[in-house]
Amino acid sequence: MSSVSIVGVGNMAAALADRALAGGNAVEIIGRDPVKAKELAAALGGATAGTAGAAPAGDIVILAVPYAGAATVVSEYGDALRGKIVIDVTNPVTPDAKGLVTPEGSSGAQEIAKAAPADAHVVKAFNTLFSHVLAAGPAEGRSLDVFIAGDDAQAKARVSAFVESMGLRPMDAGELPMARALENVGLLELGLMAHSVKHTNFSLGVSILS
Repeated sequence: MSSVSIVGVGNMAAALADRALAGGNAVEIIGRDPVKAKELAAALGGATAGTAGAAPAGDIVILAVPYAGAATVVSEYGDALRGKIVIDVTNPVTPDAKGLVTPEGSSGAQEIAKAAPADAHVVKAFNTLFSHVLAAGPAEGRSLDVFIAGDDAQAKARVSAFVESMGLRPMDAGELPMARALENVGLLELGLMAHSVKHTNFSLGVSILS
């Protein structure tokens, strides 16, 4: 099992932490507001509350914060992230949800990687799952797919094992530049929510035909 530090105290942080704990992983909750971090850890049961600014205890650090602040968080931790796997779950969408705020040809995950130490391994994952869908887990006998992109094969293997411990199915999409495609999937889901599905109780996955 993995040792995981989750930076953030919102719905996505709570959903990730709950499933991680159910999978037997050690979970640390870190938030800028220590009271909220302690409250979330206590509500989950089994999680600990870390200290913002202190080195994360987990070998895997999940950025469950808005994209606008994610690179700043990584920069603030600096060398404390050396050797760690950093999972980026953000979707860098424009306020009108019609595009991405990242530079042309780049992705949120790649921009975050620029702020991380050279020996930290940034992996894109979980950004295509709405928090309440993730919290509910597999539905109607079908596993939820977690698309993964990253440059380090060993890091992706560890993230895949973590995903499987949560009862979910990891799907390796390739190297880190594929994160832009995954972020466009997140944008696609917002478009579907606005124009056809009309709610967020859905997920996108892969059906493998025999």
